Amino acid sequence: MTSKIHTLTNKIIAGCRLQRSDDLSLLLDTPLGELLEESGRLQKHFCGSHIDLCTILNGRSGRCSENCKYCAQAACHHTGIEEYAFLPSEEIIANARENEKAGVNRFAIVTSGRALGGKEFDQAIATYKQLRDTLHIGLCASHGIISQEQFKRLRAAGVTNYHHNIETSRRFFPQICTSHTYEDRIKTIKIAQEEGLNVCSGGIIGMGETWQDRLDMALSLAELHITSIPINVLTAIKGTGLENQPRLLPDEIMRTIAIFRLINPEANIRLAAGRKLLPDNGAEAFTHGASASITGNMLTTSGTTIKEDLALLAELGLSNQEKAAITLNA
Repeated sequence: MTSKIHTLTNKIIAGCRLQRSDDLSLLLDTPLGELLEESGRLQKHFCGSHIDLCTILNGRSGRCSENCKYCAQAACHHTGIEEYAFLPSEEIIANARENEKAGVNRFAIVTSGRALGGKEFDQAIATYKQLRDTLHIGLCASHGIISQEQFKRLRAAGVTNYHHNIETSRRFFPQICTSHTYEDRIKTIKIAQEEGLNVCSGGIIGMGETWQDRLDMALSLAELHITSIPINVLTAIKGTGLENQPRLLPDEIMRTIAIFRLINPEANIRLAAGRKLLPDNGAEAFTHGASASITGNMLTTSGTTIKEDLALLAELGLSNQEKAAITLNA
């Protein structure tokens, strides 16, 4: 007898998409092994054996005016993080070149603060132009809540992707941040899309949110047509507002990955911070829903080296080379 979750997966492959009006309790009640099997089917169908790898460089660190409870870079927290202004172009370009040589698909410059502006934004634009003219790696930017004109300049400088997380559900967001709103983030994403940029947007789990909050976040990302969804797992950092938050268990992380795959079947579901909380560095996730990962040295949480990730993908029969989707028989 065909299970309900298998039938649902068949419908998704045929073009059905889950909506807010649907009964989503099946995603929470299905045994994890069964749910992961179906999540894996969707990943193979829509993503084939391709795993997208990107790296992040912390282009400006600390002294952020915002009060996001999870963030080590917020000025209101006392975490002892290194603080510095926008890095010299030469240092950024050298880092990007090494990542390109290592075989990464995309390189992102991330800066602390509500928005990058003034001379530092001009410096960023000049750096992106040099990266575009000298390297072949894809370029992603993450500079906060910026203006439409700034997005135009980024696009003209060679940036193709913009990263801007919604972080959690609309309901739970005020419990995490009050210095800007959920709507501020949604508006920024829509402006980036209007200017022709692909948007990478996801959030953090393990901040005290409910399963309904996670479902809401996944649905919001689907409604925004987000094509790259990083799932960060909170690693509580001493000195932040969430320093005493308990860690999530692997089964809860894996169920979240599967749920995001079922609600966003065509997107790249991307392992991000907290990946090391999974056994074998997330190997099972790469075959049961996660089709992408941040690799290399991440911002304030430990990551995995590019060499290690490429070796892991090879062991799993996966690759970060151009994908070829596989159509499965129902």
